[in-house]
Amino acid sequence: MSTYLAMKWLHIVSSVVLVGTGFGTAFYLFFTNRQPSLEARAVVARLVVRADLWFTTPAVILQPLTGVALVRLAGWPWDSPWLLASIALYAFAGACWLPVLWLQLRMARLAEHALHTCRPLPPAYARLQRAWEWLGYPAFAAMLAIYGLMVFKPPLWG
Repeated sequence: MSTYLAMKWLHIVSSVVLVGTGFGTAFYLFFTNRQPSLEARAVVARLVVRADLWFTTPAVILQPLTGVALVRLAGWPWDSPWLLASIALYAFAGACWLPVLWLQLRMARLAEHALHTCRPLPPAYARLQRAWEWLGYPAFAAMLAIYGLMVFKPPLWG
């Protein structure tokens, strides 16, 4: 197997893990947050944080490393519009994702605390939940746009 194909495989697999884990965990936390069960919220929030640490974070790191390797191995010009747009969208998605990590961790802690103290969730949880959701929408849209750019490599300008 060539180095290029190995990097391409790793790039594709890590992108699937990144977007798939992100979408899957977001799905479960989104719908669990609409249920009255405090136990469910605490468990799902804790597992979402764990999934981001175990799966999403390594994929976030692998994506630019394998991407740079692919650009070099394929000889694509660094000023290719599709490549520049992909990099900008990845940075944008990352700028959304970093606060999401903090929000998820805070939500998980609030849910665990409420569960262990037999108290309802504080109003702060709902505020964190709304911010988490609103940061997730543009991040996922950016990742979907990146998939399109990677596949089609359109001549956006120039």
